[in-house]
Amino acid sequence: MQNPLTALTLADLRERRSIKWRKFDPDVLPLFVAEMDTPLAEPIAEALAAAVARGDTGYAHPGRLPEAFAAFAARRYGWTPDPARMLVMPDVMRAVAEILAVTSEPGDGVVVNTPVYPPFFSVVAITGRRVVASPLARRDDGRYALDLDALDRDLGRPDVRVYLLCNPHNPTGLVAGRDELATIADIAERHGVVVVADEIHAPLTYPGVSHTPFATVAESGITLVSASKAWNLPGLKAALAVAGGEDAWARLAAVPIEATFGTGLFGVIAGEAAFTDGERWLDALMIGLDESRRLLADLLDRHLPGTGYVRPDATFLAWLDLSTLGFGDDPAAEMLHHGVALANGPTFGDPGRGHARLNFATSPELLAEAVRRMALALPPR
Repeated sequence: MQNPLTALTLADLRERRSIKWRKFDPDVLPLFVAEMDTPLAEPIAEALAAAVARGDTGYAHPGRLPEAFAAFAARRYGWTPDPARMLVMPDVMRAVAEILAVTSEPGDGVVVNTPVYPPFFSVVAITGRRVVASPLARRDDGRYALDLDALDRDLGRPDVRVYLLCNPHNPTGLVAGRDELATIADIAERHGVVVVADEIHAPLTYPGVSHTPFATVAESGITLVSASKAWNLPGLKAALAVAGGEDAWARLAAVPIEATFGTGLFGVIAGEAAFTDGERWLDALMIGLDESRRLLADLLDRHLPGTGYVRPDATFLAWLDLSTLGFGDDPAAEMLHHGVALANGPTFGDPGRGHARLNFATSPELLAEAVRRMALALPPR
């Protein structure tokens, strides 16, 4: 199967109406938001075309999305979640907001591992809770790791009720191991903290790396999943909140039914097709993404030496440390002046200063041109 990242031309992509291709002027290469430059997987395109043909554009019914995900999880991770303990939601961040409402009170603390996906901050704030930043550790080789001692300290704060775990981690690409997750489960249980695991990037792990669902080490948590990242479906609006066990389901069942109303029927239909028939396409994508993450390392060595970049273990996102190159706190702001849009590092929390996030889910040609332009932004020495 062809690498999906090489199937579309820049002219094809410029026809798209998503925020990735419409936010900036046409001369800007957009590598900021987590959309991929791929066509739809054929089984998904066929399912959506059939829905359009029958005029199936009404309100969403969960259909067999929970069953489709459960079967996918069994094949991919050896995890057999119960479809009867899943709640269909519009997207992962809406699910976070609703779960915070039934697991904590206004003013309570929610632990996140910074640098982290910026909506974690805004959603926690919108719900009236407070972010408690527990920064990731950074090793001498530049790789990130969970700081379990810091987590024990931060989850033990009397005001903390929820730990919002991002695994695989956005933006660093860190994938937590089973032993680490088991330790986290013990810490959370000891402190009476609910773990909400955002595992939206789980299908995007690279060869040699295994994703361990949090629910396989602890039944107390709630896991959030969606086909949206791995199959490029974020505009279709469907995700699943998955309860690990009876206690977690009791919490999840308290979410009001109105919270599910924004789910899109096309998202449900596309998600079913992705989890049921989309693995061949996903496998081809991962071969292409593996090539792209390696190509990016070569391009940075050639054009932007001194950039801190560690190939991620999952996701199509590169977390770039540009702090020694003279760009200041927000390198993405400088890159934009040279026709490349990256995600602004400081929006990921204090550890994001001097950093930027780059989406490498694009063709080798566009990736090479983007890095060439980024090098033009280097301040004079």
